[in-house]
Amino acid sequence: MTGVGGTTAARLIRAGEDIPVDIPRLPAREAARDELSDPMYHEHDPNLLERGLDRFWDWIGDLLSGASGAAPGGPLGLVVLVLAVAALGAALWWRLGTPRRTVRSPATLFNSTTRSADGHRTAAAAHAEARRWTEAVQERMRALVRSLEDRAVLDPRPGRTADEAASEAGRLLPLHAGRLRAAARVFDDLTYGGRTADEAAYTTLCTLDLDLEAAKPLLTTATARGAGG
Repeated sequence: MTGVGGTTAARLIRAGEDIPVDIPRLPAREAARDELSDPMYHEHDPNLLERGLDRFWDWIGDLLSGASGAAPGGPLGLVVLVLAVAALGAALWWRLGTPRRTVRSPATLFNSTTRSADGHRTAAAAHAEARRWTEAVQERMRALVRSLEDRAVLDPRPGRTADEAASEAGRLLPLHAGRLRAAARVFDDLTYGGRTADEAAYTTLCTLDLDLEAAKPLLTTATARGAGG
């Protein structure tokens, strides 16, 4: 390039060689993304998916780079932080075990099999003989409630829970109300609380069953409230 115009342009180019072109990273990235989003760049492109994945992993890398920059100590600090969180999670898992559901529907006393009170007592005795205390306690609780139904202390009702039976029977047998509630809690803990029974729990329930057999209920719920007052 010659002449006055060429000389002037050359001087401008040489003067600009030492001036860095500094475009902010994020605006430049957004501008490039807007440009490349034009459909004309992607028509009949068999490598579109591959390039999309590359851009996704680039975004993940940028995200991790930002996190490492924000963490104390840079990338090493981020690694230490991640390891500390993992160690805390492992310690909690070891201490507390696998999370369990804590909200469950109350367990009903009786399943589809219909047994008499004596039938449930026989089944409980068989479990106790085999030292299956959990099943023995469950069957003895069913025998206790079935016996109260047979004596018309409780009305026979499908789907009744142990808590409901204890509450209803306790109003007519107030001297045994506390023991009935305790027996219902034991039944619930065994049936859907994941706990196990022992011989002492079975013996306690057998004693309650026998005591209720000899107990005389109050005539009506109204009488029970009057006696309590």
